[in-house]
Amino acid sequence: MARRRKGRDISGWLIVDKPAGLTSTTVVNRVRRAFDARKAGHAGTLDPAATGILAIAFGEATKTIPYVTEAMKAYAFTVRFGAETNTDDAEGAVVKEAEGRPSDDEIKDALGRFVGEIIQVPPAFSAVKIDGERAYKRARAGEEFEVEGRPLWVEELVLTDRPEPDLAELEMTCGKGGYVRAIARDLGRVLGCLGHVLTLRRLWSGPFELEDAVTLERVESLAGSDELDGLLLPLEVALAELPEVRCPAESVGRLKNGNPATVIAAGLEYGEECWASHDGRPLAVGRYKGGELHPVRVFQL
Repeated sequence: MARRRKGRDISGWLIVDKPAGLTSTTVVNRVRRAFDARKAGHAGTLDPAATGILAIAFGEATKTIPYVTEAMKAYAFTVRFGAETNTDDAEGAVVKEAEGRPSDDEIKDALGRFVGEIIQVPPAFSAVKIDGERAYKRARAGEEFEVEGRPLWVEELVLTDRPEPDLAELEMTCGKGGYVRAIARDLGRVLGCLGHVLTLRRLWSGPFELEDAVTLERVESLAGSDELDGLLLPLEVALAELPEVRCPAESVGRLKNGNPATVIAAGLEYGEECWASHDGRPLAVGRYKGGELHPVRVFQL
């Protein structure tokens, strides 16, 4: 019989402004300890050197992680021209160098190649799997291997500042699975001057913005206090992109047991994904079919 994890049964979202120098997993573990939470997870890993939005889900909110992971995200980052590194950021070793620096117009022209549906090759030092093993583990071991390209939707990629010839500040809005480090690497190659990420900050992720975020320092300073739970956002915030339907009292039991149940809805198409609530509390996410919600995720709140 598996041991039950200790901690409190709490549900909701906490948006942390991740500090540089820590892995996303480390931040999640420290936050979970501060809340004494039984279960926690995050939506979208940030590299250790990166900062910004790290959305952490507790309890039943972990069932809504996919809706944040799949959502659009925005990043502000700085590219340093003149060198390519083995990690495609400033943490790695320089493997190639190049002379010459692009003009602002050359950068703007090149950015167009990275907008829309593109094929992006993730960095060798990334969490993608190669024959069942994480790429970064193979890269650290010095293995030679190829990472396959994958489709990525880039909504916008713009030059926001050029503080000096070696540096370009950019902002990007993209879909799931985008690697800013790969954008910097490929932009440097297109421009012929090479490049890597110097700084990276996630500005927003799906429904979550920096104005929602708290620092890790504040979270840990409030550990054990009643004020800490007040930082949590409700589970349903992550479902903002889905339509809401109402569940009448007589349908609550069926829905909680994972069975199709009658809901009150208007304007939904057959098979459309939505979420059901009763008395302001989320009950389930599922597909709307002929007046019923067919649940795929049920919340035990």
